Amino acid sequence: MGFKCGIVGLPNVGKSTLFNALTATKNAEAANFPFCTIDPNIGIVEVPDTRLDKLAELSNSKKKIYTTITFVDIAGLVKGASKGEGLGNKFLSHIREVDAIIHLVRCFETENIQHVNNKVNPVEDFETIKTEILLSDIESIQKKLEKSKKKLLSQKEIIILEKSLEELNKGTNLSLMEFSRDPFLNRIGLLSLKPKIIVCNVDESTLKVGNKHTRNIFETYKDEKIITICADIEDQLSSLEADEKSKFMKEIGLEKMGINKLIKEGYDLLGLETFFTSGKEESRAWTVKKNTLAPVAAGVIHTDFEKNFIRAEAVDTNDFIKFGSAEKCKENGKLRIEGKDYIVKDGDVLFFRVNP
Repeated sequence: MGFKCGIVGLPNVGKSTLFNALTATKNAEAANFPFCTIDPNIGIVEVPDTRLDKLAELSNSKKKIYTTITFVDIAGLVKGASKGEGLGNKFLSHIREVDAIIHLVRCFETENIQHVNNKVNPVEDFETIKTEILLSDIESIQKKLEKSKKKLLSQKEIIILEKSLEELNKGTNLSLMEFSRDPFLNRIGLLSLKPKIIVCNVDESTLKVGNKHTRNIFETYKDEKIITICADIEDQLSSLEADEKSKFMKEIGLEKMGINKLIKEGYDLLGLETFFTSGKEESRAWTVKKNTLAPVAAGVIHTDFEKNFIRAEAVDTNDFIKFGSAEKCKENGKLRIEGKDYIVKDGDVLFFRVNP
C-alpha cells in the first residue's frame, strides 16, 4: 500500500540530507543555496521491525520482507508560497500528494550554511510553513464555494466549507474541530488536516542535551508530536557498514539511529498497523490502516483473497515467539479462529483460509 510522508521546511534546513539518510542514497542534492531541490525526490524505506526478524528466524524462512513507507523530499518553502513566491505553487501541489507531513526545522547554528531569513528561529520557520498551508487551504475553500453557485455542492457540503473557512480565518487548528472528521473534507485534500510531526534538526554537540532552539520548539508546541535528530550524523551513518556503524555510534554515544525512530513515527503518524505472515518460503510484514477487517487485510496480499475469504487463523506475535510455531500455539490454545468481522490487531500473525 502506497503511504507517503512528505519532508517539508524552509530552504537549507537539511531536508535533502535527512532524505538521503532515510533512503541510504545520495539521490537528493544537498547544497548551500535556496531551492536546491526543485522536483521532489522519492524514496521507499523499509520499516525496521524486530518482530519480523524473530518470526523469520523461527520459521527458517528463505526470504524476509519488511513493510515499507515512502518519503518525499519536497522543495523548500518561503513566505508568500501560497501566492507563488519561490517554488510555492510546486511545493503546495506536491504536498497535496502525501498522506502525512514531516516539518523539518533548523535548530543548529553555523556560518557555513545560510538561512533564508539570515537568522535561526525554528518557531518562526514553522509558523511560516503553517501560515502558507493555512492560506492555501483558505484559497482552496473559496474556490470550492464558488462552485456552489453552480449547484455542484450539496447544502451540507456548503455548510462544512463555510465553517472551515471561518475557523481557518481565525487561525484555528482545523483538525481539532468536530466537523473536520467529515469524509468530504478529506476528499478535497486540505493541507492543514494532514497529520504532522515536527523534527528538530540539531548539530552533533547538542543531539543528546538539546539547545535553546529545541527547547523553544518543545515549549511552544506542547500538543504536537516532536522528535530531535541530527541529519548530518544520520547521513554519515547510513553510508557505513554494520560494524563501522556500530563503532561510530558507540564513539558518539548514540544508542539508536534517529532515522529508525523517525520511520516508526511516520508509520504511526499515518495510523498504520502491521500484521505478519510467516512460513518456510517467506516471513513478511504487511501494512494496513488501523481497524481493518480480516477480509480487507487478506486482500492486501491478493485481491482474490478478500473475495474468497473464509476465515483467518490468528496468533499474537508474542505467543508465536514464545512457543516457536503456529502448531505449538495451537497445542497451547493460543491460535484463534476469526471470521469476517474480525478487526486485525497490530502484531497478528495471520493464516488466511480462502475458497479456491
